[in-house]
Amino acid sequence: MSTTELPSPDTAPDDLDERDDLDAPRVRLSKARLAILLLIVALVAGGVYVAIRLAQPAPAAAGEAWSIPYVDVTLTPTYQFQDPQSNPARDVALAFVVADPDEPCAPTWGGAYSLDSAAQDLELDRRIRQLRDAGGDVVVSFGGQANQELATVCEDDGLLTAAYRSVVERYAVDSIDLDIEGAAVADGPSIERRAAAIAAVQEERAAKDAPLTVWLTVPVAPSGMTAEVLDLVGATLDGGVELAGVNLMTMDFGDADHPTGDMLAATKSALEASVQQMIRIYAARQVTLTEPEAWTLLGATPMIGQNDVVGEVFTLDDARGLAEFAVAKGLGRVSMWSLNRDAPCPASFADVTVISNTCSSQEQLALDFANVFTGLPGRSPSLPPGGAVTVTDPPKVIDDPATSPYPIWRPDAQYPGTYKVVRNGMVYEAKWYTQGDDPARVTANTWESAWSLVGPVSPDDEPFTPTTVAAGTYPDWSPETLYDKGDKVLFDGLPYEARWPNQSDAPSTLFPVGPDSSWRPLFTLPGEPAET
Repeated sequence: MSTTELPSPDTAPDDLDERDDLDAPRVRLSKARLAILLLIVALVAGGVYVAIRLAQPAPAAAGEAWSIPYVDVTLTPTYQFQDPQSNPARDVALAFVVADPDEPCAPTWGGAYSLDSAAQDLELDRRIRQLRDAGGDVVVSFGGQANQELATVCEDDGLLTAAYRSVVERYAVDSIDLDIEGAAVADGPSIERRAAAIAAVQEERAAKDAPLTVWLTVPVAPSGMTAEVLDLVGATLDGGVELAGVNLMTMDFGDADHPTGDMLAATKSALEASVQQMIRIYAARQVTLTEPEAWTLLGATPMIGQNDVVGEVFTLDDARGLAEFAVAKGLGRVSMWSLNRDAPCPASFADVTVISNTCSSQEQLALDFANVFTGLPGRSPSLPPGGAVTVTDPPKVIDDPATSPYPIWRPDAQYPGTYKVVRNGMVYEAKWYTQGDDPARVTANTWESAWSLVGPVSPDDEPFTPTTVAAGTYPDWSPETLYDKGDKVLFDGLPYEARWPNQSDAPSTLFPVGPDSSWRPLFTLPGEPAET
């Protein structure tokens, strides 16, 4: 999300001056559209009439604003968006996919995780499956304030299109979000590259009868979108992208010397100015929008609680006011930055005017902001209607070590916090040290369980394999040898170290190895904490 100060759009950009006369709109043409125009002229001259226009947006029903909070995927601790107790919303926007610092055309999560490493280290694919099994869905957000959005550094059109396509296909998403901030807002070459690539992916999906909806997320001022942002929206449309809407980052309106005191009023002002701008943007492209239709093409994303600008705070009362405003106007979307921050700050957090990634600096209960916006009734045009996320009963299956990515849960085992196990075909992660607490046991509240549900075991999962050492590194264990503390052996090909003197006590191959075993494992397992 943006943390940069916006210039005030005191003067309208050139293209808006042209749009003041809506009966005679003038459209800034890209090279591709100019070629199409020349083709039309040729066809008309030959007696053939062809009408070209942007696709008419399909407005959502008035009053049905879509609630979709953002989740910072790479922030520590990992946010369990698939858990209804951590996420009352049906859908979440996962942020942010950006370019690899070393390979500009390779998509990564936050510049830190490839798509494959996010599946392994963050369990992202599994958690997405779990959310979908429970009736929710995800939108993938590209860009953001930090790192580099793909189109800003990947200059190969084919590789850029492939990068966007790979993310869309990897997560089987029907909707994406393009979060364009900072210098990228006015970077003409990257805007053209991005539009061409996204339009190509949309065309591919449309040919398969699987449309891809696209939201463009941009900064905004209380007086509306700036000239640069308006040019960005227009160029994205001219590049062939069919936009589901424009999502306004209604945050960080002022600066340290001139903070915005009334964030709700500033948000309403920004939206009311922007809806008129949207009508003009589309009118300039021969698409007539009524005001109710234009409202459905707008979204709002506040930064809950303390904003980056000292003195700017979006309160719970502001959230309630925005929700009421969204319903009254028929706003297409309401998001928030972020679910990770929707919690009270701990008592040790001394300065509540300093922004935190994991709390709001407000007096609140956990998820108070999310619960306000979750009451909004709408949903993305690409997503089927459905109720709130619910926990599904896991199927009763017999867990097989040959197909389990983590050790199978045992009632006698001692599990430290963050240890992962398989139980009844599902993957669970320990919240704290636990023994004997069945992960599959249904509790009245999920916070009562010692385990978090991560998601289902996938048919593509491979059995877990302990890391080991080369054969012959240590002598094989023998029941006849008296071992001293610190002696090392191999047992079933795995290395162990004696915790105390012992004889005939075989090393355990039931994982995790408990602290009462005479032998400490010198290997690691997938899913166990590093210090285990």
